[in-house]
Amino acid sequence: MNDINKTLYIPLYGKAYVSQRGLIIQDKKAEYIWEKEGFSLKGKSKSKWLAYYMAMRAAVYDEWAQQEIKRDPTAVVLHIGCGMDSRIERVAPDGTHWFDIDFPDVIEERRRYYSETEFYHMLPADMRSPAWKSSIAGDKNAIIILEGVSMYFKPEELTGLLSDLSQHFCRIKLLMDCYTKRAAKASLYKNPVNDVGVRLLYGYDDPRELANASGLHFDGERCMTPQAYINKLTKSEKFIFQRLFAGKFAKSLYRMYEFKKE
Repeated sequence: MNDINKTLYIPLYGKAYVSQRGLIIQDKKAEYIWEKEGFSLKGKSKSKWLAYYMAMRAAVYDEWAQQEIKRDPTAVVLHIGCGMDSRIERVAPDGTHWFDIDFPDVIEERRRYYSETEFYHMLPADMRSPAWKSSIAGDKNAIIILEGVSMYFKPEELTGLLSDLSQHFCRIKLLMDCYTKRAAKASLYKNPVNDVGVRLLYGYDDPRELANASGLHFDGERCMTPQAYINKLTKSEKFIFQRLFAGKFAKSLYRMYEFKKE
């Protein structure tokens, strides 16, 4: 795998770590895959604080996806940059049309642990190219998850992807986390992904600019660290986590935005 693809092991480790401890999210698949395939992480990428953060972020996406599938059970779900994530097993009712999408070498690895069905598909694709559209029918509504992805796309690549999605599907609900420009700049020098060789990342300060450039509508912001999840930590952990990952400073670096097309 290239350096960007290796970053999938960071959230995988985070979910496995908290799942083993019965915190925030239950993900036995992450535990199993990490035990079999665990990439040798080091430094901040193996911090318990980052594990808590990755697990909370995943749990927020899970809740959102469950909510949107319940509202529109006939919609197709696209999990772009799926890595080894088991979200379909955590949130999707039987019969949900779901595509897990990532680069070919990631999907090749993923096929060792997941099997396709009539409704579940794994699509090897570079989403910077519009060729993916030939593999997914566009006469549907779409629920789209971009977790931990946007920062690896150049601005023109991200707006191009969002525009392609907007043009391809009838109606869209989309959730995406983004670095701010400040965070992207700081990531040249200090970011857990540096531990797997990644330094150049991209940030976005105004979600309305992304919406205007892509034909989507900005539909609001979500919290990545809900208090209900923070309260699952010990008293001392809660104090430290709130200062590092859930306060005003954290919000100046990392945000979660919802978009839609009606």
